[in-house]
Formats: sequence, structure tokens, C-alpha cells
Amino acid sequence: MNHRPIPAERLPELLRRMPKAELHMHIEGSLEPDMIFSMGQRNQVPLNYPSVDALRQAYVFNNLQEFLDIYHAGTTVLKTEQDFYDMTCAYLARAQADNVLHTEIFFDTQTHTGHGLSAEVVINGLHRACMDAPAKFGMTASLILCFLRHLSEEEAFECLEQALLLRDKIVGIGLASSEVGHPPEKFAKVFARARELGFRLVAHAGEEAPPAYIWSALDVLKVERIDHGVQAIHDAALMRRLAEEKIPLTVCPLSNLKLQVFKNLSQHNLGRMLDAGIVATINSDDPAYFGGYINENFTQTFAALGLTSQHAYTLARNSFEASFLEASAKARLIERLDGVFASLE
Repeated sequence: MNHRPIPAERLPELLRRMPKAELHMHIEGSLEPDMIFSMGQRNQVPLNYPSVDALRQAYVFNNLQEFLDIYHAGTTVLKTEQDFYDMTCAYLARAQADNVLHTEIFFDTQTHTGHGLSAEVVINGLHRACMDAPAKFGMTASLILCFLRHLSEEEAFECLEQALLLRDKIVGIGLASSEVGHPPEKFAKVFARARELGFRLVAHAGEEAPPAYIWSALDVLKVERIDHGVQAIHDAALMRRLAEEKIPLTVCPLSNLKLQVFKNLSQHNLGRMLDAGIVATINSDDPAYFGGYINENFTQTFAALGLTSQHAYTLARNSFEASFLEASAKARLIERLDGVFASLE
């Protein structure tokens, strides 16, 4: 769809109003300090912080590993199916406020089984919230189970076997956690198994690690989407492939800023990605920790890079096209997007 350019001063309104999908958001990364505190009290889990503010001030880190250490500490308060349901509903409410019409939520069971929970408690709580999302929040939601790449492939196989008891509640399989030193090919066999089982496949690649990790994710794991992928800009052949094959990238600008992948947002390469024909999308990754949910990612990135209303339309449309929804559902959502743009002209 081509539309008349919308003046820059109206862009924040457009970014708020336009329908969008979120395809890269770790549900445990939406745990706000106040929810961690209330769940800690509910479940009698002691925390090493005297107050919500003290915990919030601890959300300071210089790289992915430092963030993951804090992130995993926060997950210790999650004990029951209701906890996972409540956490997911809190995220869905925020997503609804940002006009998200579809979300594909990342989660992992390995963190929680490591705390003594069963995979069923985790998945059933999350899935119940996804099932309630249309009626409660006016949106659709599905689940992508991520293996933790700092653990072994054997442990990933165990995780997959546990999840197969609830196969119908999961749409896809992903790969997350510490990237550098844990290349995609480490998980070649378990991804081959997941592909045989009919799961949709994604993987974090090219966030902190080099473009070679993206090549491996595509050629060894055979994923359909790349999560992050911003290091692709350093490999011209890879950029051409991503554009030609329309392989989506789920980019998370405020995450990249917080983890110092870019020193400031004005250096971010999202605009160059779009101009190169890459099917990029904007997402929030771990919004409680990285300074904003999806609309905050949109508004700050657009302000820093001088992106236009045409970029906004492309990003929103890409988010629907890159989703794992059926074609008819994608078409309905794109129609709603077109209607919002038409109304603002």
C-alpha cells in the first residue's frame, strides 16, 4: 500500500494507533519489579532487595550475560500455573494498549524445571492466558518454546520430550540465552527432530555474535525467522540472501541499546535494513528490563533514525506477514492496518 506521507509531528500518534504484531518477546522478561515482589510474597520466596525500587535500580547491566543473571533471579518467584497465567495476562494487557493484535510469545521451561517445576505447570499457565486473549484483550497469542543455548543439546532433547505431552499448545521452537560461544550448529539434531514433528522454527542469531551464526541458523537449523540478526549488516552476501528469500528479522532496538550492541539508537541499522529490502520487524524482547514495550521501541527508534510513515507501514505489515498465522488471518490484520493509514491521510 502506498499512502501520502504523514507529517513527522503526527508520527507518534500513528505509531501508537497502528495495528501490529509482536514476534520477539520473552514472557519472563515482562516481569515488572512490582509483580516480582507481589509474587515473591504470594509464594514466600525471599528476594535480595528490600523494596520494589531497589529491585528496579538493580536492572543495570553491561552485556547479555549480566542481564541474564538478573533475569534468571527474577524467575524464581514463579511457582504455580496461576503465576504463569497472571504474568502472561499482564503482558497481554500492555500489548493491547499498544495496539498489538497478535503476539507469538517466547518462553522456556528449562529455567523453571531447574527450579523444581514441571513443564506442564509452565505451559498450561501460559496457554490458558493465550486462549483467553481474544475475549479479554482483543488479540491472538501463541507460544514458542526456546531452548537455552548455554545448556547441552541433550538437555534440549529432554525439554522437547517433556513439551511433547502438550504439543498442541506450542506453535514453534526457538533458541535463546547466551549467544557467543554457543553456535546454532550445537543444536542441529534437536532442531531436525523439531522440524520432523512439524514445529515452526526460529533462532536468536547475530545479536552479539557474527554473521556466521545467522548462516548456521538458516542452513543447519533451517529456521524460518531470525531473532535479532542485526550483525547481518556486515555480510553483503547474507544481506542479499535475507532480502531475496524474504527471511524475517525480529529486531529489538531498545534491547540492542541496553545491551550495548549499539552505543546509541542513532547508530542502529534498522533503517538500512529496511532500505535493503530486509523483512524487519520491531519488538520489545524483555520489556521490563530494557526500558519499554513495543510502542516505546517504535517511538524512540523513529525519533532517533528519522524514519517515516512509509517505514511505519512496512514494519507493521512485515510483522503480520512474518507471523505464523494462517494466510486468511494475516489478510484480515493487514486490512485493518490499511484502514488506519487511510483514516490518517
